[in-house]
Amino acid sequence: MKVRKLGLLGAFILSGIFPAGYAQNNIEKRVEDLLSKMTLEEKIGQMNQVSFFAVDDKAIAQYSDDDMDTFLIRMGIAGGQGQKKPSEMTKSEKIALIKAQAAKMLDNNITQPIRDGKIGSLLNITDPVMVNKLQKAAMDESRLGIPMIIGRDVIHGFKTIFPIPLGQAASFNPQMIEDGARIAAIEARSTGVNWTFAPMLDISRDARWGRIAESLGEDPYLGGQLGAAMVRGFQGNGNLADPNAIAACVKHFIGYGAAEGGRDYNSTNIPPHLMRNIYLPPFHNSIKAGAATLMTSFNDNDGIPASGNSYILKNILRDEWKFDGFVVSDWASIGEMIAHGFAKDDKQAAEISANAGLDMEMVTGAYIKYLPELIKEGKVSMATVDNAVRNILRIKLRLGLFENPYVDTNKASVMYADAHMKAARQAAVESAILLKNDNNTLPLAESKKIAVIGPMANAPHDQLGTWIFDGDKNHTVTPIGALKGDYKHIRYVYEPALDFSREKNTANFEKAKQAAASADVAVVFLGEESILSGEAHSLSNINLIGVQSELLKAVKSTGKPVVLVIMAGRPLTIDRDLPFADAVLFNFHPGTMGGPAIFDLLFGKANPSGKLPATFVREVGQIPMYYNHNNTGRPAPEKVMGLDEIELEAGQTSLGNTSFYLDSGKDPLYPFGYGLSYSTFEYSGLTLSSASIPMNGTLTARVTLKNTSNVDGTEVAQLYIQDIVGSVVRPVRELKGFQRVALKAGESKIIEFKLSADDLAFYGRDLIKRTEAGDFNIWIGGDSNAPLKSTFSVTE
Repeated sequence: MKVRKLGLLGAFILSGIFPAGYAQNNIEKRVEDLLSKMTLEEKIGQMNQVSFFAVDDKAIAQYSDDDMDTFLIRMGIAGGQGQKKPSEMTKSEKIALIKAQAAKMLDNNITQPIRDGKIGSLLNITDPVMVNKLQKAAMDESRLGIPMIIGRDVIHGFKTIFPIPLGQAASFNPQMIEDGARIAAIEARSTGVNWTFAPMLDISRDARWGRIAESLGEDPYLGGQLGAAMVRGFQGNGNLADPNAIAACVKHFIGYGAAEGGRDYNSTNIPPHLMRNIYLPPFHNSIKAGAATLMTSFNDNDGIPASGNSYILKNILRDEWKFDGFVVSDWASIGEMIAHGFAKDDKQAAEISANAGLDMEMVTGAYIKYLPELIKEGKVSMATVDNAVRNILRIKLRLGLFENPYVDTNKASVMYADAHMKAARQAAVESAILLKNDNNTLPLAESKKIAVIGPMANAPHDQLGTWIFDGDKNHTVTPIGALKGDYKHIRYVYEPALDFSREKNTANFEKAKQAAASADVAVVFLGEESILSGEAHSLSNINLIGVQSELLKAVKSTGKPVVLVIMAGRPLTIDRDLPFADAVLFNFHPGTMGGPAIFDLLFGKANPSGKLPATFVREVGQIPMYYNHNNTGRPAPEKVMGLDEIELEAGQTSLGNTSFYLDSGKDPLYPFGYGLSYSTFEYSGLTLSSASIPMNGTLTARVTLKNTSNVDGTEVAQLYIQDIVGSVVRPVRELKGFQRVALKAGESKIIEFKLSADDLAFYGRDLIKRTEAGDFNIWIGGDSNAPLKSTFSVTE
């Protein structure tokens, strides 16, 4: 296999001997050199991404006899004139024919078009031998030798699966998230994958939307900080040419998380101020962190589908943010503009998207088919195509693919390395949120006998969560697995009672009650199967599904202490369940090492420190409810009148005429940023470095944080501000800083937050971002309801 070796000058550039500007200039020169040699067909080929397919022994082994017969007949290689019928063949003959046909299809549909320069990117290939074969077709068997960029959804781990992104966000720990993305990149790159479609930075204020699982929560500041950390992890902290780095693709641009009714793919209607101040900032932060690529979203906003929206792709992304990577459509989203009613056919869809600034088309095939005609007709310019190809080649060069396109198949496997599993376990620990702990039910004494009950106690697939194409449930350590491993000294009795979360059969509830009665404490594992969250998995009811709540009540009826452990892909409405649990530990699907991590927490080997990255509502009718809302002209008072308190024939205005629900009040079940610990923390002595700062000034806020317990712990201290009067209405609170602070039992620390005037800027009435002079409130505490408050002003 011929390898295109890096010249001495190129090696110096990649190693950092020459300055970054020199390296960038060299890349631009190479881009222009390649572009000048390319035919129109080769240029459009770079803009064409197709999904890889292959049929190997493992895949064929999953076929039934009927599947094999159907395949052979449909492909015209059995059952026809002069051919054997499938019923006349042995199984080995069928397999041999299927493999031969698959190889032929692969060569016709993938390998030869790569040689011809008609494909610039592949999706969903993770076989390193096949990657090398196809890269060889691109590098050594094509006219120009342009390598393939190979994409895969590596959302929260490749083989070693970390908690879902919403769970990782609960850690409020950028370094942990960066490390997890780095591990995912190392494992994925070892198979030939060099590009992933993460992080997802959609602001998510509706837990009915299944893809909230992939998000980093409801807050733009938290999402921006953690998204940038994920980009750094995937991309080798800025060194894309690192052979263990993969290109990040921030998604979905823009507004997808605001889908009406929480129904996936639905329309959004985000006005300009909300778009600028809430939905765009996480994307901008990740672009500033160096994100190589960006993906458009499925939705239309205000009637314009994202894949055809020139304002967001040109005016904002290119002109304002100076993004110089490439933009890819989401799966078939260009063609879906026809269903939207925005394009009449694939040809017009290709025209709209290309002119809007969408560089690479994922799988639809409209670019490769129609761009030549559109250019000839003058509907798409050559300059538009050239610019798209520049953007794509630039990233391939930054990734070092021209010099290092192949996979070292002799390298020892990095999958599930001990260090990776250890990191996944720690991530699961930091991502868990303790919501309730009455009477110090937790931590449990290891001398206690526990009853382990519920469908999520031993669900190795479902524990991994959504978007785990490459995760292997055989490596998952469930809670039951942990009790057979690290915690094998614990006395326990196990009764699942339900085989899966949706099951409605209550026949085994008596067994569950008997198990609880025989133990000192019952630990009930409930939640959602992984299939119930993620893309296209929206719900209108986000209670614990099936009869799980009834199971919890049955166990509680035994009189034994009950610890409820939830594994889910979204915030759930658990208000009705809280009376039947003495303690609640919530885990957004925790990944490969979730089982040991949970028992580390339950037995006090680790201390919970997770905080909610999204508001938990009392009931679904409160949605959307989020902490950083605008005030109304009639905000609700601290105490509101409940439904059962209203007198008969009460006067129309007797309830106060303020903004709240008569049946569920004004507050959520748990606010953003909330999370308990086995430690207790006290905030005191909030002081500011000045009562006012100028427009170019910086404010330092100091507070004393004390661990008032006899247990070492970590608190996530959070800083919130409110711009009291603005040119547009400002949120009641906005997160502007957070710190994870480890404190020994009884220890105090003075912690500082620095806040510049620039941190207070927003897009005002004129849609120009600036800081406005005026008065501000500031709070520091353990969640978004932090009571410790001061004020300051910004002067002209």
